[in-house]
Amino acid sequence: MGEVRKPLAPRALTEPHPSRLAPDHPELPAILAAHAAALAAGEAGYRDPATGLFVLTAGFLARRGTCCGRGCRHCPYVTDESAGDRPASG
Repeated sequence: MGEVRKPLAPRALTEPHPSRLAPDHPELPAILAAHAAALAAGEAGYRDPATGLFVLTAGFLARRGTCCGRGCRHCPYVTDESAGDRPASG
């Protein structure tokens, strides 16, 4: 059977949940700028400014319609109730 579509969390796609990207992360401004640029361009993701790894945007993840449960940095589905599902990664 197919996965059930999950509602988006009640926050803007530009705002990651603090359990996935800490407000005091040293690269926060650069990460948010790269994410915003990728969102505006309709791209699936961006290169992390610190590690060079490819990170999916909240827009791409929202279009998928479901949460994969892998702890994505910009997961648009994670809420306060589900924030502890996986630890933040990068």
